[in-house]
Amino acid sequence: MANKIEDLKAVKDGLAIKAEIARFAEIGWEAIDDDDLQHRLKWLGVFFRKSTPGRFMVRMRIPNGLLNSDQMRVLASVVEKCGDHGVADITTRQNIQMRGIELADVPEMFEKFRAVGLTSVQSAMDNIRNITGSPVAGIDANELYDTRALAIQVQNLLTNNGEGNAAFTNLPRKFNIAIAGCRDNSTHAEINDLAFIPAFKEDSSKAFGFNVLVGGFFSAKRIAAAIPLNVWVPPEDVVALCEALLIVFRDHGLRENRQKARLMYLIDEWGIEKFRIEVEKQMGKSLATAAAKDEISWEKRDHIGVHPQKQEGLNYIGLQIPVGRMYASDLYELARLADTYGNGDIRLTVEQNLLITHVSDRQVPLLLQEPILQKFPAEPNNLMRGLVSCTGNQFCPVAIVETKNRSLALTHQLAEDYDLPKVVRIHWSGCPNSCAQPQVADIGFTGCKTRKNGKVVDGVDIYMGGKVGKDAHLGTCVMEKVPCEDLREVVGKLLMENFGATPKQQAIAQPSAELILVS
Repeated sequence: MANKIEDLKAVKDGLAIKAEIARFAEIGWEAIDDDDLQHRLKWLGVFFRKSTPGRFMVRMRIPNGLLNSDQMRVLASVVEKCGDHGVADITTRQNIQMRGIELADVPEMFEKFRAVGLTSVQSAMDNIRNITGSPVAGIDANELYDTRALAIQVQNLLTNNGEGNAAFTNLPRKFNIAIAGCRDNSTHAEINDLAFIPAFKEDSSKAFGFNVLVGGFFSAKRIAAAIPLNVWVPPEDVVALCEALLIVFRDHGLRENRQKARLMYLIDEWGIEKFRIEVEKQMGKSLATAAAKDEISWEKRDHIGVHPQKQEGLNYIGLQIPVGRMYASDLYELARLADTYGNGDIRLTVEQNLLITHVSDRQVPLLLQEPILQKFPAEPNNLMRGLVSCTGNQFCPVAIVETKNRSLALTHQLAEDYDLPKVVRIHWSGCPNSCAQPQVADIGFTGCKTRKNGKVVDGVDIYMGGKVGKDAHLGTCVMEKVPCEDLREVVGKLLMENFGATPKQQAIAQPSAELILVS
């Protein structure tokens, strides 16, 4: 089967585009070769978008979701320069994507990134995606291991300290890595190609390390949960294992059919034992067998609200960012909060939310009174608190339906209709590629087209039963091709039947509300 992307990479490595970015900025996007415009620019994290011609999306690399206020201000300045087109979204990989950027501004933008230690290199196409870790690493009193340094070390290896590493620019397909040092699976380990989860080896030293999972991924064709590699590694071997495993995938992964080029397909073909042996050969040593049990023993935390840190007298404040959407003024204001009330430290979460850390006990009440917390609350309702959404067809060329505006509108409607005794995690993906991870949600949607009254309309397939944290597992499809205009009634019934929702006094049968625009 012909594979256009493999042919494209054989002609010119994606990273080679870095030397041409200044020329591209001068000649304009219309004059750029189509393969460079549509594909190779993504090796620098720069995305051409047909829905906004001349306005590009830039995907950052923010390992472990770690930002500081100076970096946030740089991101704000990039978004600000885009005027009314500028927007920033927190992603489900603790990352930020910015939209509305003109190609002429990209060289200056890259210089700004470099000055504050940011990079967008190798954040798309057949590269390793953002390295995820616990958003409260280093401040959680109950953590087992602070994963921040490991996440940064892995990124630096894979990207040559943010400058680009040709050794890892030609993988068979994209690759996700998660490193968890906490007890609540904050990284959703089961959906990563490679995941490290905390475990103590059963020996006299009771040594700490990580059990290793491999092969998890979502695609339109297949959903696969990661499986045990039957390997345990101490922290000092994490980076080396990442490198060895990626080399094995790079050199032996399936490339003929892009639909079957993810890591799990190689494991299917070889078997897990052969795959492990090949990784050990690449590392040059045998690996210890997995610990009998891991340390994921808690229900998943969302980190929203006020929480004490392990540093005495300090707290982190988790703010809910509805569908992850922010504008330049928001970014500036969040940077100000981090400096005014904390030490400039900011964390992102895979639920598209944000933490301000190192807030003293005395400063907590003052921060909670800040006006921006009306928009980004520390105490959202139980529906808004669990809301996650992909980009949707407003900006994404793959998405089938609009998601961010629609998800906000439905969430507000349901909050008007029902009292809910607990958080219900609702995830929206605009297509079956599942970027918003609907299969890990309590209720998940994937966009599709369906028919109602003889007309083609926007619809969703509905997933339920996804569980995160202890005993995590993926949900299953329970309803297909449900028209989006019927979701208020359909989801309302699901909330009552499965999550203890009770109707409020006012009548529920109301016309659908207008979309609450977020851009």
